[in-house]
Amino acid sequence: MGNFWDFSSWGFFNLIAILLLSLLAGNMLKRSVPLLQKSLIPTSVLGGGILLIVSTVYKAVTGVEMFDTAFFGGHGTVWLELLTYHMLALGFTASALRTTEGKMTKERTVEIFNTGLTTVATYLLQAFVGMIICIIAVNFIDDLLEAAGLLLALGYGQGTGQAMNYGGIYEADYGFVGGRSFGLTVAAMGFLSASIGGVIHLNVLKRQGKIKLDKGSGVSNEQVEGEGEIPMQESIDKFTIQVALIVVAYLGAYLLMYALGCLIPGMKSTIYGFNFLLGVLSATILKAVMNFCRKKNIIHRCYTNNFLLTRATNFFFDIMVTAGIAAIRMSIVGKYWAVLLAMGLVGLVATYIYVHFVSHKLFPAYAEQQFLAMYGMLTGTASTGIILLREIDGDFKTPVSDNLVYQNFPAMVFGFPILLLATMAPTRPYLTLGIVVVFMILINILLFRSFLFKKKAK
Repeated sequence: MGNFWDFSSWGFFNLIAILLLSLLAGNMLKRSVPLLQKSLIPTSVLGGGILLIVSTVYKAVTGVEMFDTAFFGGHGTVWLELLTYHMLALGFTASALRTTEGKMTKERTVEIFNTGLTTVATYLLQAFVGMIICIIAVNFIDDLLEAAGLLLALGYGQGTGQAMNYGGIYEADYGFVGGRSFGLTVAAMGFLSASIGGVIHLNVLKRQGKIKLDKGSGVSNEQVEGEGEIPMQESIDKFTIQVALIVVAYLGAYLLMYALGCLIPGMKSTIYGFNFLLGVLSATILKAVMNFCRKKNIIHRCYTNNFLLTRATNFFFDIMVTAGIAAIRMSIVGKYWAVLLAMGLVGLVATYIYVHFVSHKLFPAYAEQQFLAMYGMLTGTASTGIILLREIDGDFKTPVSDNLVYQNFPAMVFGFPILLLATMAPTRPYLTLGIVVVFMILINILLFRSFLFKKKAK
């Protein structure tokens, strides 16, 4: 260990401080610039954009990567990528620890199942569009990989962490120069697509008089300290308990990944790319154990709190997005600007049209709420979807927010093969594209089964 006055002792803290400072700066911009207020661009995207601009200018002037200077311990870029990787999984883990209320009716089960299928079908559409663009573009752009098209589904559909994970795999294992930054850039464009498409849609509906903006009724005391829960302040703070449970669940995910990595050493990269999925699995097991212990009176109170877990989830996602955008190296992705622009624009339009059609066809009782939440999630993250949803359903009176939570389970089951395809795509791009098309057709048949296989009336 170095001296406490050395940058080696302060580098990581300095990095976290700069990330949080950029979030504060982004929030100030958001509150003071009318255009940004109306745009619904998340503050984390603004914060990451500020750091991206500053670091790009710094590199242009000095020729050195800003985050790799001594002030950040010489490893700032690596730490940014690690933060992006871990924050994604921690956010999903925290979300999975939330308790659920209300009975699950047959109708609600069908709606949740259809929401999960919509998620997977949109992944496949994005993968198809992205791969077509990259298969064409490799004839004109050196070092581009056909498989890079799948990063559209990972960046738009699953967010910053997965786009960086697989971009990194393509860079390290298949020679895709700038793969990490390419994936991060696609994810950043996804957030812009969510904001631009969402704002345009909201303004059109508002002018047509079809919706009324709804900011909700705020936070109640019951949300912070519900019946049967541990008190807010005891010998240990209630929020500390939430953080401890999240970390324990994520530790369980690491142990699962370590065990699977030992059993299947040839798939270590893929297994550790599923950290968010195993985080959800570990959190679900931990929650089931706590519920069992409570029923058997081994523990007498509920230790989780949905309000605080949601705050933790949003914190992790804010850091993930800010760090992910800040980690983009424009000097590397500059030569890919044409294909990135094409993927971003076509991805926006394709996602918008498809999700809009599905929402109105399968969720007529709350079509607009479902569309905004799904479009936001499938171009950004679940948090982006909630931001758009709150504009017209601030108190979550529709079941859309529950749809977003529970759809993860069917989406994981049906979407798992897509992640496996992502590892096959670099060596067999055309076969991968063919499988994507077949799988896309099958998922859509399953999604629209009630229309395709109507029972004839007697």
